[in-house]
Amino acid sequence: MCQSLINKYNVSGPRYTSYPTVPYWDMDSFSLQKWKTSLKQSFNESNRSEGISLYIHLPFCESLCTFCGCHKRITKRHEVESPYIKAVLKEWNLYLNLLGEKTKIKELHLGGGTPTFFSPENLKFLISELLKSSELAQGYEFSFEGHPNNTTAEHLQVLYDLGFRRVSFGVQDYNLKVQKAINRIQPFENVKKVTELAREIGYTSVGHDIIFGLPFQTEADVIETINKTESLLPDRIAFYSYAHVPWIKGNGQRGFKDADLPSGTSKRQQYETGKLLLEKIGYTEIGMDHFALKSDSLYKAAVQETLHRNFMGYTASTTQAMIGLGVSSISDSWYGFAQNVKAIEEYYHLINEGIIPVYRGHILNTEDLKIRRHILNLMCNFNTSWQHTALNFDELPEVLMKLKEFEQDNLLEFGDKQIIVTAKGKPFIRNICMAFDLLLQRKKPNTQLFSMTI
Repeated sequence: MCQSLINKYNVSGPRYTSYPTVPYWDMDSFSLQKWKTSLKQSFNESNRSEGISLYIHLPFCESLCTFCGCHKRITKRHEVESPYIKAVLKEWNLYLNLLGEKTKIKELHLGGGTPTFFSPENLKFLISELLKSSELAQGYEFSFEGHPNNTTAEHLQVLYDLGFRRVSFGVQDYNLKVQKAINRIQPFENVKKVTELAREIGYTSVGHDIIFGLPFQTEADVIETINKTESLLPDRIAFYSYAHVPWIKGNGQRGFKDADLPSGTSKRQQYETGKLLLEKIGYTEIGMDHFALKSDSLYKAAVQETLHRNFMGYTASTTQAMIGLGVSSISDSWYGFAQNVKAIEEYYHLINEGIIPVYRGHILNTEDLKIRRHILNLMCNFNTSWQHTALNFDELPEVLMKLKEFEQDNLLEFGDKQIIVTAKGKPFIRNICMAFDLLLQRKKPNTQLFSMTI
């Protein structure tokens, strides 16, 4: 990749799991009642046809990984499992009472934290109770995130029996020095064991998460990690940049010095080398930071341009409504976002009071909805169009002027009322989306809120 382009475009910017991005949510005009109205509208429009998505945040971890940007609670006390599950089920019942109709579940994902911190018995109880009040949509997909060090055959079998067919394991990097820096000692043998166990049981999509730009990590480490990954050939790979944002995530990301991180140039070279290796062994780049074998549903969705992106990441299913359960979870009705409180104690208190535990959110206006569609098109399909007047907005001419600079750098091409991101431009997709982000431009932050784009 051209160094001058890296220098030009390597700025802080959103990853666009939502638009508007969380720092620019309008909290002043948001209310729990507005969120409920927004969700009911979306549910009534989509539940019977496509179904809904359900994300469950399981926040507990036994130790702190210093690369992690997720919301978690560190503890070795497993007696916390049962009270938390009971609270999540109470929250689900609050939503069922609000919606007033049997839900049809299209997607269900367990994230964390460490979902496999929970015992197989407790996970079985949680999912079984959730499914009692729901029906399953055609082509439903259940998935979970597993820690290779504590995911057991019993975990895999119990969740498989409940309908789970997709699992992702956090690999990060196989170099021991890097693992020590991020406090994630995880031998290749552990990853190999759980990957093979999942396949033996019958999981149809096994994913690995690999990170570049970690402390002490070199290009040779990335090569070694991908060479080992090739021997297991997971169906999907998330190959993404370490987001160093200790001013947001706190001291957990201070287990090493800034000087221990690779330079921007070295970090980008790690990605370019890794990408070439992944493509050489049969993976296709999907959206941003994701790769899949041609046999995987994510690849098929990308080819058919049905790929979707939300707070669960890229998904092969498009659902209008997504309900997030558990501390810090974010729900999405398409017309609005709502995030749960982050403190477990406050979460328990609100649930026991019969209150949906939302503490902030945003209701999208007409302009937001148009911009959101453009950014989603770019993040999923690397193109967007304004041929239909429904996707025009007042400041579109100014946005197109900004995009001319990307055209001059051969990062995108203009068509008939559309733009198409070039192969050269794909690594700069976050920057291209920023040209559409009117709220980012109007409310330029005084402090860095986001990780670097490259």
